[in-house]
Amino acid sequence: MITTLLLAAAGLAQVATAGDADQQPHLLTNGPGQSAAIPRWDIQSTAKVGTDLGKLSTTGVDTANWHHTTQSRCTLMGCLLDAGVYKDSELWFSENLKGFDGSLFQVPWVYRNEFSLPPAKDGQHFLLETNGITSEADIFINGNQIANSTFQAGSYGGHVYDITCAADEKNAIVVQVHPTNYAYDLAVGFGDWNPYAPDNGTGVWRDINVRQTGDISMGPLSVLIDLPLPAGEKDATVTVRAEAKNRGRSDVSFRANAAIADPSGKAICHLWQDLKLKAGESRVVEFKQTVTQPQIWWPRQWGGQPLYTATVDFTINEQLSDKRETTFGIRSVTSAINQYNDTMFTVNGKPFQVIGAGYNADQFLRWDGRYFADIVEYMFDMGLNTIRLEGKMEQPELYEIGDRAGLMVMAGWECCDKWESFEYNHDLALNPPPVWDDREYGIARYSMAHEAQVMQPHPSMLTFLIGSDYSPDERATRGYIEALQQAGWQVPIIGAASFREPAVIKSGMKMQGPYDWVPPNYWHDLPDTASLQDTRFGSSFGFGSELGAGVGTPELGSLRKFLSDSDLDDLWKNPDKGLYHMSNADSQFHDRKVYNAALFARYGKPSSLEDYLMKAQLSDYEATRAQYEGFASRWNAERPATGIIYWMLNNAWPGLHWNQFDKYLRAAGSYFGTKTGARPEHAAYDYVSRDVWLINRSLDRGGKRSVEIEVLGLDGKVLHQQTLSADTEANKARTIGKVEGLDEVDGVVLLRLLLKDGDAVLSRNVYWLGASLDELDWEASDWWYTPTTKYADYTALSSLKPADVATTVTRGKDGYQLTLENRSDVPAFFVSVNLIDAQGHDFNPTVWSDNYVTLWPHEKMDLIARVRGGNAAKVQVKGYNVEAGEVAL
Repeated sequence: MITTLLLAAAGLAQVATAGDADQQPHLLTNGPGQSAAIPRWDIQSTAKVGTDLGKLSTTGVDTANWHHTTQSRCTLMGCLLDAGVYKDSELWFSENLKGFDGSLFQVPWVYRNEFSLPPAKDGQHFLLETNGITSEADIFINGNQIANSTFQAGSYGGHVYDITCAADEKNAIVVQVHPTNYAYDLAVGFGDWNPYAPDNGTGVWRDINVRQTGDISMGPLSVLIDLPLPAGEKDATVTVRAEAKNRGRSDVSFRANAAIADPSGKAICHLWQDLKLKAGESRVVEFKQTVTQPQIWWPRQWGGQPLYTATVDFTINEQLSDKRETTFGIRSVTSAINQYNDTMFTVNGKPFQVIGAGYNADQFLRWDGRYFADIVEYMFDMGLNTIRLEGKMEQPELYEIGDRAGLMVMAGWECCDKWESFEYNHDLALNPPPVWDDREYGIARYSMAHEAQVMQPHPSMLTFLIGSDYSPDERATRGYIEALQQAGWQVPIIGAASFREPAVIKSGMKMQGPYDWVPPNYWHDLPDTASLQDTRFGSSFGFGSELGAGVGTPELGSLRKFLSDSDLDDLWKNPDKGLYHMSNADSQFHDRKVYNAALFARYGKPSSLEDYLMKAQLSDYEATRAQYEGFASRWNAERPATGIIYWMLNNAWPGLHWNQFDKYLRAAGSYFGTKTGARPEHAAYDYVSRDVWLINRSLDRGGKRSVEIEVLGLDGKVLHQQTLSADTEANKARTIGKVEGLDEVDGVVLLRLLLKDGDAVLSRNVYWLGASLDELDWEASDWWYTPTTKYADYTALSSLKPADVATTVTRGKDGYQLTLENRSDVPAFFVSVNLIDAQGHDFNPTVWSDNYVTLWPHEKMDLIARVRGGNAAKVQVKGYNVEAGEVAL
């Protein structure tokens, strides 16, 4: 396998796809107000084609031996993958990527395309719009240099170039991209999350657009919202803004027209202004409109996502000069720092507890809107409301999906590389750090300006973090804030994801771990005095910007796609070994020592790979459930838990930890533990105090609730029953009583909490509890975990008698309904179900109503599986004490 890859790398020039180079140039625009991306690229190394960009950017160059991609945007590796030079399944298998010959990308590469434009005429202009190229680029069109790599720099450095004088009816564009070094370039990196791509993300990873205008061109639209509270009860004011620029050689009088339509498409207003600009002059054009009875945009769990439309056009003598359109939502977002220095958000005046996770882009920065939409659907199914983008702002479509879906977005710059290379940061690979020079301050500022313009109209935006692990220095902070303000930024600006000093803007967020395994009582072990809770690091108080128990072990169907038999053996036979599909080799998280020590001690030494994975899913489920329950339960505490971003949501490649579902969209223990712990209405058990927490994350649900409590022995005998009753309040969490009957526990028991509204079960929650808790050494805590000095003993679970579970399946409109029936006198513990296709492969994505469930003796349970399309062939069923089997569909 690896030999093949190296040979392919050595012979790049010979692997080009024939035929694509003969395609006719694509007409990009045919009138003012139109914009189109360069639709595809031919790419080649300058080691093969040289660096005479003037010559390469003339029409008719023979590119038959270049690589041809159908993508409008792709890094070098992304392009080569699309062109069929490599396969990600081969690169990702075992340690193949480690042997890739990265020297290929130590020289510049060239992107090339030929396109056509309308014939030249007076008052017609063509603009080239870049949206960020990694990480430096020279741009030529028809032999003319448009931009050099000194100016066109930074992965988020978007610029507008007037190419009217260089453009012709037939055109050739060449973009020369230079090698990326994360220590010196403002690029898109991955820290220790996963190996870097061999090209370090170099290339045209975002679209390059050509825009046609008349003499008056228009910049991106921004929409400012003034929403009096209570939201929806009073009129809102909407202000639509755009920059107008006279690109002609003389004064121009023009009319600016604006229209706003409501979510149904019905016109609300048509506004206009007559204006005049001198040659080369720019000004902001602004329209203000009162919207009566505004339809309010809400996060998905709280309401609908009505989107209005704003359209602005400029006309000269009744002829269109330029035009833009955007959607927007009427909503407000604010934040404040409380007395404990913790950030608290509100949305539309309602206190908003962030329940989210940290997103990771594809390792090769390939964007797939369908895949991201599936991720968002998974997030909502888990009960999450917010996604954090640490330097992974991806493509504009991401925010459009967030707007339509009702997902809140925390965007921001990344850590651990040039983005945080300030003199006080001694945690970088280079120490002392290569501090920013004047040029880099400029790159950072116009990167912020570009991203702010992209994000500003989107109601899904919750905040922008101008720093991650470290705050930017005063000069960088000033540049960021100026750029955001000039874009009409209205949502909070947060200084960093941690409270490290120095900080020009207070963060109000903590980044003290954990990032590796901790026991479930970690999240509940808090001093009663709020001011002393800082000694508990990542526990359930304040705003945790990135933290988690380091879990996310894929199931076997996924593991076999990227691990060899030897790799699979290492998982359970060599528990301390460093693993390539964990974090990078120089990271604390390159191995599973901490995780495996707990798993082996608490559940017993695995007897097989399947046994290891069963125990891993149990451990992962327990870990994520406890974390989300801990934060959700303390929303209204004296020192509230104001937000949680789980580390992490997903992986850039097939990884062995830090995810809530794997790269192939298979959901396992960490997913369903999250789904249980983050339910909108929920009853949760406090491992430390034995309290039952009644959690209500809705805005409109209330009334009487009951919690039926039952303690069950592993032999199936009921040891204790009780019922707690209480009124639930919207957006509140509180304790309603303690679980009794646990003092005499010997071995392991099961605890079931059923939250009910009358006879309707709102939440079903099963815990496994031992005679004692895990013991934490808080004083020995490090930034990445808190050591456990004594483990809870759950080894008795392995002595459970076998349970007989019958499975029946019916096909529904959007998926399948499974009925599980435990026909035994003992519990069927931790039973999972999984759809597979005719070839035995996992059927993904699938949204399950529940999974990894425990059935009481003789209990029946219905599970619903929603699928996007196609037909699964079988369902796999297995459990801790349930023999694995398959049922045909």
